[in-house]
Amino acid sequence: MCWAGDAHRSGYWEGDIKGCFDHISHQWMLQHVLTDKRVLQKWLKAGYIENRTLFSTEAGTPQGGIISPTLANMTLDGLEKLLVKHFPRQEWKDGKIWSPKVNLVRYSDDFIITGDSKERLENEVRPLVERFLQERGLVLSADKTRITHIDEGFDFLGQNLRKYDGKPLVKPSKKNAHALMEKVRGIIDANQSVSQTGLISQLNPVIRGWANYHQHCAAKETFSRVDHEIWRALWQWARRRHPKKSRAWVKQHCFPALGNRAWTFACKTEKQTPDGKPVWLRLA
Repeated sequence: MCWAGDAHRSGYWEGDIKGCFDHISHQWMLQHVLTDKRVLQKWLKAGYIENRTLFSTEAGTPQGGIISPTLANMTLDGLEKLLVKHFPRQEWKDGKIWSPKVNLVRYSDDFIITGDSKERLENEVRPLVERFLQERGLVLSADKTRITHIDEGFDFLGQNLRKYDGKPLVKPSKKNAHALMEKVRGIIDANQSVSQTGLISQLNPVIRGWANYHQHCAAKETFSRVDHEIWRALWQWARRRHPKKSRAWVKQHCFPALGNRAWTFACKTEKQTPDGKPVWLRLA
């Protein structure tokens, strides 16, 4: 959760719901979720099987379960209306139109709340949110909840939002880029003996999906750094894959010059273009 304010007193409250899916109150859902109560109770009390042993569920909804995201959304619905009720978008104060700038942005159990000052967020908004969550059997995580200034920035859904010299920018977060590289390195390390075609086929969906997610933010610097780190990991893979070949041979056969790029991790396929040229399988 995050809070932010105006240009002069902007602050963000970053927070997290502790074990949201694990601690949602069954009693609250049965009383307030608009659905067939008998079916809902069976969903909630169905339990789960691990190592061929059935475990009962006294609270929460299984994270990863088909119905869990819907139930979590229904549980957290109403927070925005509550904030609007207590903090109108505009009101008269000292003969002027004034706004507390309290706004909510939520995606599943991740959300941020903005406000015009640290004091308002700490003394007015936070207790309101804590009561809202307590009614549903939920609490804020003390370790992951903090108030920060907009100039310091915060991470939300894998991206970092921050003002640089008064200009707001959205960039891929460092944690998100690190998670991508850990996944890419894991795929490369687990496929030391596969063909280059097989490795590219496994890497492309991961890299392309991550790049598509961040393509609309200020990601040029991060893309360049990630591209270099992936190149280093692939160069090491290629050298281990062809230990008796020279660096020049590895470069020519695994990283040919294609188009405007002098180094492209690519290999020829059996397909050909209409004019008889080979079709290359390239890294995304």
